[in-house]
Amino acid sequence: MPKEGTTDVPPVPAPEDTGRDAAEVEAELLDAHAVTDLLHVGRQRGYVTPQEVDDALAGARVGDGAETALSSLLTAEGITTRKPPPPPPKAAPRRRDPPSDVVVPASTGDPVRLYLREIGRVELLSAEEEVDLAKRVEAGLAAGVFLASLTDEDDDVVRRRQLTRVERGGHIAKRRLVEANLRLVVSIAKRYVGRGMVLLDLIQEGNLGLIRAVEKFDYRKGYKFSTYATWWIRQAITRAIADQARTIRIPVHMVETINKVVRTQRRLHQMLGRDPSSAEIGAELDIDEEKIDDILKISQETVSLETPVGGEDDASLGDFIEDDRAVVPLDAASFHLMQDQIRGVLHTLNDREQRVIALRFGLDGGQARTLEEVGDEFGVTRERIRQIEAKTLAKLRHPSRSDQLRDYLRD
Repeated sequence: MPKEGTTDVPPVPAPEDTGRDAAEVEAELLDAHAVTDLLHVGRQRGYVTPQEVDDALAGARVGDGAETALSSLLTAEGITTRKPPPPPPKAAPRRRDPPSDVVVPASTGDPVRLYLREIGRVELLSAEEEVDLAKRVEAGLAAGVFLASLTDEDDDVVRRRQLTRVERGGHIAKRRLVEANLRLVVSIAKRYVGRGMVLLDLIQEGNLGLIRAVEKFDYRKGYKFSTYATWWIRQAITRAIADQARTIRIPVHMVETINKVVRTQRRLHQMLGRDPSSAEIGAELDIDEEKIDDILKISQETVSLETPVGGEDDASLGDFIEDDRAVVPLDAASFHLMQDQIRGVLHTLNDREQRVIALRFGLDGGQARTLEEVGDEFGVTRERIRQIEAKTLAKLRHPSRSDQLRDYLRD
């Protein structure tokens, strides 16, 4: 006889052996949009209704074993199945503002506001929930490593199924721990705005650091997860700024040195009422003055040569920069006149003397030759070429010839 106040529950028949693995059924359920929508609602609300479960199963159309597999998925997510609570009394609609720790200026734009509104719906975790999720993450990572080490000869289906279930639970716990701390990433990323990266990119890099923190968190130490994750988030953001914010990449250690020099420069400017010299900055940081000059030179931002100059668009910064490789017209004209004068002076010599001087000094447009090379061309010894050269240079030093070229000599 059933006790008073209770209802007879018919026994649940044992599931038939359909030949399909439970992991395969769960995988098929996770591929169905109806099931993923149900899990998303359950994570936000903490429970689902029996009607919602029936609708999800009907929409999934997986077949036998789907109800048991879906129950396992809901249990792994920490989602219960119960009737919905009675509707609360109607009240005046109130606009829900984003949490105070993630409020950003209005200039950040709509994508940031949409993101903040989305992450603001996720409830924060208690210390006990953080420890429980961290344990599941650790177990999931260990199960994944063990699964990867199994060989094809290991045909223990039950053990593989258990390890797969634990690994999937670890992934779910990791996602919940990450989603609950996304607001922490935003609050840290706001401090680095204005350093060469937009806020959304800073948040994305910080999220990568948060994921790394979830994987490395050791709940046995006893401190809060947010305290540990803050360090990983900051490191990920600062490294991203060092790697991506500048056109020319600067090593991370040098970026830290530059920031230290800039902070000292600003502090000394406030104390002295003027821009401090490199020697004063070096004395404050115990760094050589030359090293300070190099650091300040490195810290300068790059400027595009296409930057418009003035009110007109047809002028750019590159138009006003001198090209050191360009030939100055005055120098080019002087050079051609000097060549003509040299040719006129050389014509006062005989053919052999002209040829020796031209080869020795490269006046024929080629490269200057050695005594031995010139001797080989004339079929004489190098000593004979040296004598011809000395005699010819003595002729060229005569005032009748040298006066024509004296104006081209530089002081």
